[in-house]
Amino acid sequence: MSSNKKYVLGLMSGTSADGVSIAAITVKPFRVIACKTYPYSGELQAAIISAPQLDAHGLSLLNFSLGKIFAEKTVLFLKEHHIAAKDVEVAGSHGQTICHYPQEKLPHTFQLGEPSFIAEMAGIPVVSDFRPRDMAAGGEGAPLVPFMDEYLFGGGKPKLLQNIGGIGNVAVAGKGIKTFGFDTGPGNCLMDDAVAQYTKSKMTFDRNGKFAAAGTPDKKLVEKWLKLPFFAQKPPKSLDRAQFNRVFLRSNFKGINSSNINNVLSTLNYFTAAAIAQSVKRFIMPKAKAVEMIVSGGGALNPVLMRNIADLLSPIKVAASSAYGLDELAKEPACFALMAHLAYNGKTNHCPQATGAAGKRILGKITPA
Repeated sequence: MSSNKKYVLGLMSGTSADGVSIAAITVKPFRVIACKTYPYSGELQAAIISAPQLDAHGLSLLNFSLGKIFAEKTVLFLKEHHIAAKDVEVAGSHGQTICHYPQEKLPHTFQLGEPSFIAEMAGIPVVSDFRPRDMAAGGEGAPLVPFMDEYLFGGGKPKLLQNIGGIGNVAVAGKGIKTFGFDTGPGNCLMDDAVAQYTKSKMTFDRNGKFAAAGTPDKKLVEKWLKLPFFAQKPPKSLDRAQFNRVFLRSNFKGINSSNINNVLSTLNYFTAAAIAQSVKRFIMPKAKAVEMIVSGGGALNPVLMRNIADLLSPIKVAASSAYGLDELAKEPACFALMAHLAYNGKTNHCPQATGAAGKRILGKITPA
């Protein structure tokens, strides 16, 4: 890689809590130079998922622990991809969402992963904590990725941009369309929880949809779930895993074992796809006609999920983001790299019509190197 170019880094640890993804981008032209996900141990993943039950001491320790891990992986990423820290303008670190409550009387959100460690250990300035400014301006604090959808696809034919991490979110962008987006419901979170529960955390996701492919979905149960209040709520709207977690699994399945694991995964997989299809048909298609959906995130690597989405949205074409040169796991970290670059240079990095905020803002707090 040329040493006279400036790169920007982005870090994302999603609601699946399975690892930290790091991307290096160039802004002009926008290009993902490298991307890698560094998995968490089963113990760390469990600690993150149970973090809402921690006391102040536990949260403080987890905040610093994650910040140190993010910094160590950043230093490793730079070494592995032969990028000198002096060639990196800034890093954008989303942090790990622990809770997100946009519907409370005083809406609030909380991300962990102390950015000072990246600034100190990698010698790179950091932009972090992107969501609070949006909420202070009356927004839901999420989803933030529609900003990049507008940045990349706002000038072309209308496209649906679906990201499937732990939670799913969709945006529509294109020429003549005022970009908007919202959370569609569970992404991989329920499937991941079910697999982790069944395997006692030896596996943390349904690789290639293997369990789901061997089962049959309970479509009546999915229809019941689609009547939950969140799905009827009009956008802007956002979600965290508090509504769709192991409590949800326990209340709907008497247990997950070898006799039902395939059907459970098949049902949860179909639920994620059906929530996406219903959201698009109910809230987007009446306003904007799009003939293609581009899918990113870990869910795009699940062939059963991709088939279910394509079947439920037919005749809309469904393609993975790699078909457009954007690695499926790179989109979110690349988005926070782009947002960091803009914030660091005093420019807006915000799609308020996706979050309901009062107007465009500069999101993020800067920690100097």
